[in-house]
Amino acid sequence: MDSRNILVTGPAINEQAVKLIADNGYSVAYVPPYTNEEDLVRIVAEVDPVGVVVRMGRFGASAIDAAPSLRVLSKHGVGVDNIDVDAATRRDIPVVVAAGANARSVAEHAITLVLTTVKRIVPLDSGLRAGRWEKAGFSGVEVAGLTMGLVGFGAIARHTAVYAKALGIHVRAFDPFADDATFANAGVTRDAAVEDLLAASDIVSLHCPLTPETRNLLDDNAIGLMKPGSYVVNTARGGLIDEDALVRAIDSGHIAGAGLDTFATEPPAPDHPFWGRQQIVVTPHVGGVTKQANVRVGVDAVEGILAVIQGRDPGRERIVNYRALAKAST
Repeated sequence: MDSRNILVTGPAINEQAVKLIADNGYSVAYVPPYTNEEDLVRIVAEVDPVGVVVRMGRFGASAIDAAPSLRVLSKHGVGVDNIDVDAATRRDIPVVVAAGANARSVAEHAITLVLTTVKRIVPLDSGLRAGRWEKAGFSGVEVAGLTMGLVGFGAIARHTAVYAKALGIHVRAFDPFADDATFANAGVTRDAAVEDLLAASDIVSLHCPLTPETRNLLDDNAIGLMKPGSYVVNTARGGLIDEDALVRAIDSGHIAGAGLDTFATEPPAPDHPFWGRQQIVVTPHVGGVTKQANVRVGVDAVEGILAVIQGRDPGRERIVNYRALAKAST
């Protein structure tokens, strides 16, 4: 008998998504967030899900192999670096994403990190709470007129561009996969090379996936191309930044501040060097975690699973390994 179980790795998905599962005759089971591999494989083997909503923690080859009934993996969001896409492809399992469902929320968070970092809200707040009135000698920075460079120009970056422009920020972007019309329609300057964008921007905001090509995208060399006194914002994936290089740039003053929602290892270590530097504003990967986005992402993630197992097309733009699967079937 075919499995009627859909597994979720992490906290409960929203009620609308759960109802969608039930209305289609399936049951939902959960794995605690960041479950270790051994326990994950054991639970997967027991549940033998037909589909998995991947939220928190890695879903690797061993977990995929433990589920003979598995037909689809669906990311609760868009970043699939915690899924072994190659292992899924070897079993002809599509990996689908909830493209754009949390874009507005993440873009709002990116702009929040920009303002919090540039306006030095965290050190000023801490100083005031510690009894210091630091108005004398303070000199702030106005964001209007600054240039913000977006690395990647997908749904989140496009929303970020709208908000940034409303603040009077000039926006440019680099994305080798987007067409010229996308930039033209958004009124955003296109850079042909990421190096050009880094050199031209006062604020660099990361919005690209984590791949072998983009890992440590911001290393010592790339940061060295940035303007002295510029800022870094990351609401995408922590591995895009060489964290040691960023600390060196913060300490030297080359980078004036950073607003980070993601880290190379999550959660980060208790002795992480970021904690001792108030120029770095940090949040625990919550950019897309809003009530509104949670409904859209949860429903989209479940709908992606149901589309595959019911023989409907979820849309090739949502299947991250579409080309690999198509190539394997020819």
